[in-house]
Amino acid sequence: MDLPCGTFNENYNQEMAIVRTRHQWFLLVALLIILFVVPPLLGGKLLGWLSMLGITTIAILGLNILTGYCGQISIGHSAFVAVGAYCYGILYSDFGFPLWLGIPCAALMAGFIGLVFGLPSFKIKGFYLIMATLASQFVIIFLIVQLRDLTGGPEGLILPSSQDDGLFDHEMRSYFLIAGMTVLMTFLAKNLTRTKAGRAFIAIRDNDTAAKVMGINITGYKLLGFFVGCAFAGVAGSLWAYHTRVLHPDAFTLTQSIWYLGMLIVGGLGTILGAILGAIFFALLNELILAVGPAIQEVAPAFGGGTVAGLTLLAYGLAIALFLILEARGLAHVWENIKSSYRVWPFSY
Repeated sequence: MDLPCGTFNENYNQEMAIVRTRHQWFLLVALLIILFVVPPLLGGKLLGWLSMLGITTIAILGLNILTGYCGQISIGHSAFVAVGAYCYGILYSDFGFPLWLGIPCAALMAGFIGLVFGLPSFKIKGFYLIMATLASQFVIIFLIVQLRDLTGGPEGLILPSSQDDGLFDHEMRSYFLIAGMTVLMTFLAKNLTRTKAGRAFIAIRDNDTAAKVMGINITGYKLLGFFVGCAFAGVAGSLWAYHTRVLHPDAFTLTQSIWYLGMLIVGGLGTILGAILGAIFFALLNELILAVGPAIQEVAPAFGGGTVAGLTLLAYGLAIALFLILEARGLAHVWENIKSSYRVWPFSY
C-alpha cells in the first residue's frame, strides 16, 4: 500500500491498521461528526435521501463481498433484500419482535436462503452461475406474492407504527439507526476482507483451481461468500422495512438487482470504498435526473410524460457502459490515482 511521505510501518499491527496517521484519524472523526450531527439539523428530505443511500450501501457491500471479492456473480441480490425486509416485517407485525432481534433474524434468514441458491456454485461458474442466481430473483419474489396470508401477496405488507416515538420522530430515529448500521457494516466488511476468509475469497476469485491446489476449501468458502453477502442484503432489507414501513414485491425487481451490480462496477469491484462510491454516484445521478427531467420535457414535449423514467434508465446504462470502457476499475481506482498524484506532487515519479 502507498503511504504518505514520512509514514513507515514498524510492525505488523501498523501494517494492518486501517487508520494509521493523525490526519486520517482527524478526517474519520470529522466525517462521523458530520454524518451524525449535520443531517439531523437540516432535516427534511435530506434525512430520507441519506437513509435510502445507507440502505443501498449496505446491500452493495454484501454484493461486493460475494462478487467483488469471492468472484461469484449474482444478479438476484434484490431478492435477498426482499427476504430480509419481509422477514423483519412479519416478525415485527405478527410476533412483536423488537428491532434489536428482528434485524439479526432477517440477516440469518437471508443468509441461509442464500446458501440454498449458492449450492450450484459447486459445479458451475460464469454465465451458468448468473442464470442460477437469476432463478433466485424469480423464485423468491414468486413465493412472496403467493404466500398471501404471510406476506400480504401482491397487495403488500404494511407494518404497524410504533406507539412510542421517544425523543425523536420516526424519520430521525430511522436515520440514526441506518447511519450507525452503515458505519458498522462497513467496518465489518473491511475487516472480513482482511481475514483468512477474505484472502481465500480473493484466491477463489482470481483462480479457483489454483486456490484448490493451495489447500483452500473451495466449496466451504463459496458457500460462506453467499451466506455473508446475502446476510448483508438481509440487514439492508430489514432497515428498508423499518424505514418505509410499507413492503411491496414491486420494490424488489430484477432491474434493481442489475442496478446493484452496476453500482458496484461504477464504484469499483473488489473494494469497500467502491461499494460506497458507487451508491453515492447513482444516488446523485438520480437527483440530477429528477432536477433536469422536467426541464427537458418542457423543451421537448414529444418525449411524453415518461421523460424522467426514460432518462433514468438511459443515464444509468450509459454510466455503466462508459465506466466499463474508460475506467473499468471504477471510482475507487480514480481516487487511488488522485491520492498518488497529490502525495508525490510536484514530482512526476
